[in-house]
Amino acid sequence: QVGLLESGGGSVQAGESLNLSCTASADTQTSCMAWFRQAPGKEREGVAAISTTRTLTWFADFVKGRFAISQNNAKNTVYLQMNNLEPSDSAIYYCAAASGPGCLITWHREGVYPYWGQGTQVTVSS
Repeated sequence: QVGLLESGGGSVQAGESLNLSCTASADTQTSCMAWFRQAPGKEREGVAAISTTRTLTWFADFVKGRFAISQNNAKNTVYLQMNNLEPSDSAIYYCAAASGPGCLITWHREGVYPYWGQGTQVTVSS
């Protein structure tokens, strides 16, 4: 079982930045870690992902150039640096972890991630 704990959400103005963190339990062996988000009335969607062994990264088109994902393997932590935030980025952001190779092919599919955090709220005001 993998435990994931997110932090770093909050309320900001458009154009500002936030840095989300996700720490996995110490006994975790993951293949990928990802961030998804879900806005009210919308389906959950993939934001970004990183492979924990090959350091590959993927981003949704709507965040390319604004968001960055990185990891600190020593701390079992993945970060999502969100810059130039827009009101449309307002959502609950979830951290997810995979232990198999499926995420390397379809990182944006929820089904490849069996482990999820509780989510952290991000609110961006115009």
